Formats: sequence, C-alpha cells, structure tokens
Amino acid sequence: MELEKYKDQLEKIEKKYSDINQNTETHLEGLLWSKPINYWDYIQTDALLNLQIQRTTLPDEMVFIMYHQVNELLFKMILWEMDQLCHTEKPSTNYFTEKLGRISRYFDMLTTSFTIMMDGMEPEQYLKFRNTLTPASGFQSAQYRLIEFASTDLINLIDNRFRTNIDRNTPYDHAFEHLYWQAAGKDYHTGEKSFLLKGFEKKYKKMFLDFMEEYNTINVWRKFKELPESDQQNTNLVKAMRHYDETVNITWVMGHFNAAKKYIESVPGNHEATGGSDWKKYMLPKYQKRIFFPELWTKEEIDNWGENL
Repeated sequence: MELEKYKDQLEKIEKKYSDINQNTETHLEGLLWSKPINYWDYIQTDALLNLQIQRTTLPDEMVFIMYHQVNELLFKMILWEMDQLCHTEKPSTNYFTEKLGRISRYFDMLTTSFTIMMDGMEPEQYLKFRNTLTPASGFQSAQYRLIEFASTDLINLIDNRFRTNIDRNTPYDHAFEHLYWQAAGKDYHTGEKSFLLKGFEKKYKKMFLDFMEEYNTINVWRKFKELPESDQQNTNLVKAMRHYDETVNITWVMGHFNAAKKYIESVPGNHEATGGSDWKKYMLPKYQKRIFFPELWTKEEIDNWGENL
C-alpha cells in the first residue's frame, strides 16, 4: 500500500534513466549514500567569501573588490536570461515580456547600487590603492560586452565615426576593430592599442567574435521584431524596451561616470582612468550615443541622448 502512492514517481524515475540508458537501481542505491544538502555547500559560501583578495593594506579596497564582484554576478544573471530568450525560437509576447522584465530589474539594481561606490570609500584611500590596480580597468569586463552584443544589432555598437562604412555584410573581425570602446583603448594620435586593450583582446577576442556571430540574428532587438506587429506597438512593451535601453546606456553609465568623477577628480592633476583611457569621452552617453533600439526613439531624443543628465 505504501509503495502504491509512489508508483507514479517511480515510473517517471524509471523513464528518466532508461531514456539515457542508465540503470535505475544503481542510481536509487546511490541515494542511500548521498549526504543531505546544506546551505553553505549548495551556495558554496566558503569559496565565494574567499574570492576577495586585496593587493594593498587599505581597507576600502575591499569595498571596491566586493562591489565589482557583485556587479559581475548580476551581469551573469542578465546573460542567463538573455541566453534563454535569444535562443527561444519565436518567443511568445508574454515570454519575451517576462524575460525583458527580469533583465531590466537586474540593471535597475545595478543602477541604484552606485551610492555604495559614491559614498562607500574614502577618496584618499581610493587614490592610493587605484595605483596598485593600474592598468586593470572596468573597461575589461567581458560580461558587459557580451550583454551589449546580445542586446542589439552590431551596427549600434560601432563607433559613430565609422557606421556609414559598416553594414551586415562587414566581416566580424573588421567590425570588432571599430566598436565604440576600441577608441578608449587606442592612442588618438598614432592609433596604437594600449596595453589595456591588447591584454583584453588576447584573452577575449575569439570569444567575442564567436558571440557576435551567434547573436547577429537572435539578439534582443531581433526577438522583439519577431513578435506580432500589434504587440510591437503595445505601449507598455515599447515603454519597457525604452526603459531597458535608457537604463543601460544612460542611467547606469552616468552612475558609473559620477562615481568615477568624484574620486578621480578629488585632487588636482592628471585625471586618467586606471587603464589610461580618456574615460569621459568613453563613458559619457552624449559622445558615443550608444542606443540599443534606435527605432523606438525620436530623432530629437537621439540628438539629445544623455544631454539632460
């Protein structure tokens, strides 16, 4: 009688293992010797809390490290949702809206978190430990670049100066050399790449090129265009798309910019970023006009992109 109430579950377990040519009895016996799970093993708390390694004796460096690690975890959450959305063939409007909502909430969280950086460190400490970090830079966040590639058509990430000469038939390697952030890693006079950029490309360029090609026709914008025409005109959905675009390319960027400005300009002198880039022209939206979904904005809004912050 007791076994009868488990019959349905046992049949499903049997099917699960038979589908992969496994012996169900062996796996059931294995359960006898498995340990009960606990929180710290499941979350890998000890490993996670041992990833913060300071390079200096200044206590506020720990704030800087942990904050950026939290950013990277949120980037991973965003990419997790993007992977599901973009690899779903003809997603329904409800599914698209749900995934876009999750992605936007993660970026909203990133945006509102900048007070941790703005008010969480002593400028004197930051200006000391940042010299130990040189030439490392947040510029080198590979996950952030992947989020950009997965969000929009590649042309929208090309440096404004070169967009007229690049189209969908342009080789990815050539397009890569003209991405907007390339300018921040090159000498304006010679065009030579900085150590910062060379190291970044050595580690990630192949992955970037593969990712660019993979998401060329399945990025978030392309998935939006697969929705029924009537849903593409839906006021709430368009508003959600615009919110995501503005949050990533204006609000979040300006939060980062203002935090950097507070510390970098807290003393007189050379105001380069740790990687040596012209950080103002690289970061300020009005210079780069990074816009994921330009078709959803008016000409006036695009012309004034980032000007009101």
